[in-house]
Order: sequence, then C-alpha cells, then structure tokens
Amino acid sequence: MPKAAFKLNGDIGEIVISDPPLNLFGLELSRDLARATGEAVESGARAVLVRAQGENFSAGANVEMFLDRDEAGARELIGEFIPAIRRFAEIEVPTVAAVQGLCFAAGLEVALACDLIWAAQDAQLGLVEAVIGATPFGGGTQRLAARAGAGRAAEATLGARVYPAETMREWGVVNRVVPPGELMDKASAFTARLAAGPTLAHAATKRMIRLAVDEGVDAADRALPEAGARVMASEDLQNGARTLIERGPGHATFAGR
Repeated sequence: MPKAAFKLNGDIGEIVISDPPLNLFGLELSRDLARATGEAVESGARAVLVRAQGENFSAGANVEMFLDRDEAGARELIGEFIPAIRRFAEIEVPTVAAVQGLCFAAGLEVALACDLIWAAQDAQLGLVEAVIGATPFGGGTQRLAARAGAGRAAEATLGARVYPAETMREWGVVNRVVPPGELMDKASAFTARLAAGPTLAHAATKRMIRLAVDEGVDAADRALPEAGARVMASEDLQNGARTLIERGPGHATFAGR
C-alpha cells in the first residue's frame, strides 16, 4: 500500500496521506506524495483536496532518516523531499488542505504548499524543527513568511512554537477553523464548490497570486494580459457573462473550458 495516493471522483481529486497514526514523513511517503501530486496534475481534476487518514494530519518527519548523514547525503535527502512539495505549485486548479490533530514540520509544509488550509478547532500546527536542531527542509519557512509575514515566521520557526488552529487563522495561515467532526464534510463540500467553478479563471488567479508573492505586483501585472485573454475568450466566461445579462447573478454554471 502506498503511503500517499491520488484518486479522482468526477471533477474532484483527493491526495490522501495514509500512514497513521502519526503519518510521519520518510523517503517512501515523500516519493509517494510526489507521485500522487504528479497524478493530480495530469488527472483533469478541477479542484484537489489534500487530507490524511487517522487522528493526525502529520507529526512531521521520521527523524531516524537524518542520522549519520554527511553534507552530501543530506543534500540528497533534501533533494528527495523538496520536489514533493514543489509539485503542488504545478497543480493549476485550487488545492485545499484539511488539517486535523497534529500538523507539524513536514506536515505543515505540505499544508502550506496548498492554496487554502481548513483546520479542525483542536488542530495544533507548528514548524518545530529547531527542537532537534534542524531547519524546515521542505520550504516551510519561506511559505509561512509569505502567508504570515517575516516576523511571525521567525517567531514560529526559531522558537519551534506550536499554535492552535485559531491563532494560525488570525495570522492568515489557516483560512477556516471548523469543529473536528465537521472538518472533512465541510472541506470536501468547499472543494466541490471550487471544482464547479471557472477552472481557467482559477488557474489564472493562482498564477497571479504566485507571481505577486514571488516576483512582485509588477510581474503579475505584466503577465495578466496574456493570462486574462485566455480567460476572457473561454467558454465559461462567455456563458457566464451571457447568463448574467439574461438572468442576473448566481445562475451561471461552468464546464471548466
């Protein structure tokens, strides 16, 4: 059984981490996650939910794999994990992480690679690598800084702090906090809503956000005419505009073209 797998249900894709109870990241899980994310890219899904089996999203990495490595071995290991995270950027459709229980270190790095994070009220989140003398190896520091700002990223990573979901919501890291028993139903329903939306427009929106964060507003402005032209000429926008004119707002449906 793979420790992470992709499945497609209609227009909705799911990437499921499956190594409970702690869903600890090792080489096998990292490789399975990279493979699952690649399948999501090629699947035709119009939105993707990322979730984990068991009581915890992930308690982080299996630290045994860090032992007795020289710098060359460490570079090789980090090189295995980063692609699993970076593949999320290749998913053009919206991605939603549903986080329960413990979401530490590598687990939080996976969630941060998604567009949106929904969390259970009792979830605990943190980049806690400094506890063992490490830094986040999967890009969590920079992705947390992009969401919460440099000062809060420094507090969280240097202090190896663990935060409740509500604090992370206040910081702008988590988008929604819901009762634990409702997390999967609500996150799934929201993912389905996104999957029914204008897929090409969502892809353009994601690209503009990524460009603005990575390269600045000017870079996003320069890319917008090309990206926006494809959206304006799309079947979804043409039908949506006609529906608005003829029937008013709230009646358009989208085919993802």
